[in-house]
Amino acid sequence: MPAFRIRTLLLALVLIAPIASAQDHASPDQSRTDQPRLDQPRPDQSRPEAIDPLYTAAPSSLAPDDIASLQQRLADWPQLARYREANAHLEAPRPGERRVVFYGDSITDNWGRQQDTAFFPGKPYVNRGIAGQTTPQMLVRFRQDVIDLKPAAVLILAGTNDIAGNSGVSTPEMIEDNLRSMAELARAHHIRVILASILPVSDYPWRRGLQPADKVRALNAWIKQYAAANGAVYLDYYSAMANQDGGLDAELAGDGVHPTPAGYARMAPLAEKAIERALSH
Repeated sequence: MPAFRIRTLLLALVLIAPIASAQDHASPDQSRTDQPRLDQPRPDQSRPEAIDPLYTAAPSSLAPDDIASLQQRLADWPQLARYREANAHLEAPRPGERRVVFYGDSITDNWGRQQDTAFFPGKPYVNRGIAGQTTPQMLVRFRQDVIDLKPAAVLILAGTNDIAGNSGVSTPEMIEDNLRSMAELARAHHIRVILASILPVSDYPWRRGLQPADKVRALNAWIKQYAAANGAVYLDYYSAMANQDGGLDAELAGDGVHPTPAGYARMAPLAEKAIERALSH
């Protein structure tokens, strides 16, 4: 066979093969019952239970405030700018001072901001909570907002927004890994670790119907076990605040999630006792 005919035949095969392959993918044999349909989850897959509606809404349907919120998330997802200036002006701990960083989400962020509440006056405690945050965001800013402040201890309260899906779907293992990583970073810098239980939640007002109570209990069980196995102090807010439904009574949290002054009043002595234990080691 002449060489030019061989080259022509090879070229034809090269051109035809991708087309045939594409047709196989585009038009599967409908008579086969073992082929998964692309528009349906496989039996071993589950649909996401929690995701922020902002991520799935059509842009044209978003209010200006929602668009601004998404732009802020894109520009500074972990919100490193939130405390950058405050950190720059925070003096190093004085000799003998045992600084404690409270690290968390809105439950920490709001502590002391409400009328008739105060954030441990006279104590060398630093609040580095950011409302709405999830554990991956907190992990990113851990060096800037915890390690670089040179505390003797860090009190970590996080995970409820992960369960609510604030930054996308999170598995229990993802939340546990992020909490574990923060604890390991702290220990590597000789910072004592206090791991707080997630507060009780029976429903999230911004994400109704997730039925989070069992997930909260399961994550708290893991936090307690991890703390015991790794020399951290477990701070049990949950047992002191939960009602029979695994939620918070209105007296302790008006919206079922965020503590009232009465809620913080119940939490404060528990936090103080946990800090005392951590610093006595």
